[in-house]
Amino acid sequence: MCSNVSSPKRHMRDVIRQKLADALVFEPPALTPREARLPNIPRRAHAVTGMRRAGKTYFLFQCLRERLDGGAPREALVYFSFEDERLAGLGAAELGWVLEEYFVRFPQFRDRRVVTFFFDEIQVVPGWETFVRRVLDSEKVEVFVSGSSAKMLSREVATALRGRATETVIFPFSFREFLRHRGVEPPEDPAFVPKARRSQLEKLFREYLAEGGFPEAQGLAPRDRLPLLQSYVDAVIFRDVVERHGVTNVVALRRLTRQLLGAATGMFSVHRFMNDLRSQGVAVAKDTLHALLSHLEDAFLVRLVPVATSSERQRQSNPRKVYPVDTGLIGAFDRSGKSNLGHALETAVLIELERRGYECGYVRTPEGFEVDFLATPITGKPSLIQVCADTADPATRAREFRAIEAARAAHRRLPALLLTLSASDAAAAQAEAPKGVEARPAWEWLLVNEERA
Repeated sequence: MCSNVSSPKRHMRDVIRQKLADALVFEPPALTPREARLPNIPRRAHAVTGMRRAGKTYFLFQCLRERLDGGAPREALVYFSFEDERLAGLGAAELGWVLEEYFVRFPQFRDRRVVTFFFDEIQVVPGWETFVRRVLDSEKVEVFVSGSSAKMLSREVATALRGRATETVIFPFSFREFLRHRGVEPPEDPAFVPKARRSQLEKLFREYLAEGGFPEAQGLAPRDRLPLLQSYVDAVIFRDVVERHGVTNVVALRRLTRQLLGAATGMFSVHRFMNDLRSQGVAVAKDTLHALLSHLEDAFLVRLVPVATSSERQRQSNPRKVYPVDTGLIGAFDRSGKSNLGHALETAVLIELERRGYECGYVRTPEGFEVDFLATPITGKPSLIQVCADTADPATRAREFRAIEAARAAHRRLPALLLTLSASDAAAAQAEAPKGVEARPAWEWLLVNEERA
């Protein structure tokens, strides 16, 4: 008897059938809960993005577990990973087999209840976007898609799904998540904790600044953690930039990456860096550097903060401040031999602001003062945020307050926040703070759950 399905395709369909059978008895592993928020917009795919190794797949497991705990039958929750060599060559036309084989097993669910599909690494299948759009339009389903940032950048997901997706970015652990990973529950009100607990939190906060929040790096000794983090960066360089965009000037790309990660919180000018490379015999065009910088930001490796201004021309012409996506990367690439505590503290604040959905710019006043962030939420009033690791010296406090007051004068007397490393520094600063300026320890601010505040 002849079949109209070729042997390789028939084998692939058998693989899909077996993977579905395995998926429906798969038990999600124990994990540290993430506080990332899923937008509540019906009939949209949930696109889970973020840097490699930040925990996107485990977030899918968490969402599966939450639906299971909410009463959904296990058979209506399907995790399916396309990172399987047996599915090499799978095309968009064959993606429908996943649904067909599933509903052959569970016809009672079709059009009668919501079935949730978690499609991990789906970007390896060319044309996956049309499949997802069709499924959303024709089936009673909830769809999650996730994958490496090499082919699933946030802007590309939005374009490919034509407004049919919402994005959830998974960053490395926040300080709240870091504590839970260590078995320490964050306090309900971090502003009021016993002194012994405060000392414990400050100690753990310093460890967080040094180790960062990549899940796999937690608890590792520096001799193991630093090479691991460097390997993450190598994967971004070669898989998310070189392979993805066909970059040929790998020397310039590597030097750019090291410059960015080795000078965290510093000002970066493409023009100046181009001249530095040329002085070292590395020829590269300015447009090429702009493109490489954009690729690294798209891959979530670095975050770039422009000057805060309403003028697009000034934003483009002024240097941008550069931050790694995680504080652990600072120690992995800084070669200065100096303490990185201040850089790590400022980086942790910037990433938390992004995690909370703020738009950020740095402030430079006419007098030449600088304030780290003008932070603007999606809703609500913007504020000024200055970060200083050590405010024990009265002269340092006075300098920070001068900068804040100059920035407030230039920005409609906005409320301002000075974030310090320790509670004792914050208390000393608060005693001298001008009206409209609040001083708080950064760890306390990081532990605030904004949805409850």
